[in-house]
Amino acid sequence: MSLMFKTIAIVGRNDDPRVAEPMSLLAEHMSAAGVDVIAVRDIAAELPARQVSEKTISRHAELIIAVGGDGTMLYAAGLAQSQGVPLLGVNRGRLGFLADITPNEMLDSVGQVLQGHYTQESRLLVSARILRGTSTLSAAIALNDVVVQRKETGRMLDLRTSIAGRYVNTHSGDGLIVATPTGSTAYALSCGGPIIDPSLDALVIVPVCPHTLSDRPIVIPAGHEVEVALLPRADIKAEVAVDGRSIGELTAEDRLFICKAENRITLIHPPGYDFYEILRTKLHWGRDSRFRAGLPDPDKDR
Repeated sequence: MSLMFKTIAIVGRNDDPRVAEPMSLLAEHMSAAGVDVIAVRDIAAELPARQVSEKTISRHAELIIAVGGDGTMLYAAGLAQSQGVPLLGVNRGRLGFLADITPNEMLDSVGQVLQGHYTQESRLLVSARILRGTSTLSAAIALNDVVVQRKETGRMLDLRTSIAGRYVNTHSGDGLIVATPTGSTAYALSCGGPIIDPSLDALVIVPVCPHTLSDRPIVIPAGHEVEVALLPRADIKAEVAVDGRSIGELTAEDRLFICKAENRITLIHPPGYDFYEILRTKLHWGRDSRFRAGLPDPDKDR
């Protein structure tokens, strides 16, 4: 049998039994099919896998399979994006919009992917840079979102935003989220942001707990650069998190710039993938609230 992907990397938290078991099963299944399975040191020691370093894993792999929740997918995306390696997710987390294969479907779905039966989609990435004057203090790439949040304080932040060089608003509250369509179903959604179809090149700016009710989310073209500045107030500290990882503090002397990244990331899905079906499943759309509460299904036998 000709394999579509001959060298596949597995990533996940092997200290979690709910993740370690399917990782082991998957590695054994792929090895038996003739795949060269690779993993970083701690994981490779527990699997039938060849050991490689984290820094070089994307140069060796033709496909990365992430086993876990969306946090694991974001970590794997960080490994994959520099070399354009496609990414496939097996969900062992909670909600999980990114990792769309269930453990029960895992072996069959991966088998179909190995035979070339899959769909793929290109997802937007954004670049975040903290500048002080002309010096870059920190930079990172995000698949989900860039978040400016309070640090070591209970006081509100005052954040001034500009889009494509034009002043937009000064947000007072707990922070600000700039999310991709992929990230629109993550933190931004919990803060009242809209869900954006992942095929769109757009960003959404979402205030976190805004002090004024009129401060609403706004969707903008991905090609427009977003600038965020922290207005000076006594004893106020803020930090910038990219896909949940802090990349540094933001002071009144700094500027945060967020723009469309040059690279994109490719997600692999087994046949039958449907973004809207995932939304219905995860968010319980189209189901009567009485049925969700455990009461008899009012539509049954109609």
